[in-house]
Amino acid sequence: MNSRERILGRVRRALADVPRDDPSYEQAVSRDYAREHGDRSVEQTVDLLAENLADYRAIVHRTDAEGLAGLIAGLLEKRGSASVLVPSGLDEGWLSQTGVTRVTDRAESTPHELDRVDSVVTACAVAIAETGTIVLDGSPDQGRRRITLVPDHHICVVRVPGQVVSSVPQGLERLDPARPLTWISGPSATSDIELDRVEGVHGPRTLEVILVGDA
Repeated sequence: MNSRERILGRVRRALADVPRDDPSYEQAVSRDYAREHGDRSVEQTVDLLAENLADYRAIVHRTDAEGLAGLIAGLLEKRGSASVLVPSGLDEGWLSQTGVTRVTDRAESTPHELDRVDSVVTACAVAIAETGTIVLDGSPDQGRRRITLVPDHHICVVRVPGQVVSSVPQGLERLDPARPLTWISGPSATSDIELDRVEGVHGPRTLEVILVGDA
């Protein structure tokens, strides 16, 4: 018997005395809470996302599809990046104007190898305005979770307005709970009992979010 079978066995034993006609979790838990706070236009929702991202110390940029490649190239140059980690499904055009050495997202890459990469560029699954949160789900244009946790500089591209929602409930509706979800609210940070803030402990020290609108 493996660990999975043991865990499922415990669950079955715990539920042995539960009547079969008991309501399901979705039926038993009320979902009549507010789905979003206030009545905002699309533009106001995107503005709120940008405001909350900046409040979390993320660096926010805005551009259109035509200016995206040039902006990414400029950010990598300004950072002084000599290498950039690229998910397998990332749009090749996004890096078409930079000559920075590309590092492929490989399953066999070690943490030490990833730590030597200067930057990583990814897309996202959804962005939540009310919490200033970017969610990654491991899709091909986002790569494995660890590639956005080890390198010190993360550039994340958000398509506006298609990938922007107002609230967490709206964001959850777009996500598959079976996928490896990474919720990012600003660069990695923690503080000790003295409230001294330290960035870069659990992930990138610098998070740059590019909001890409229609041309």
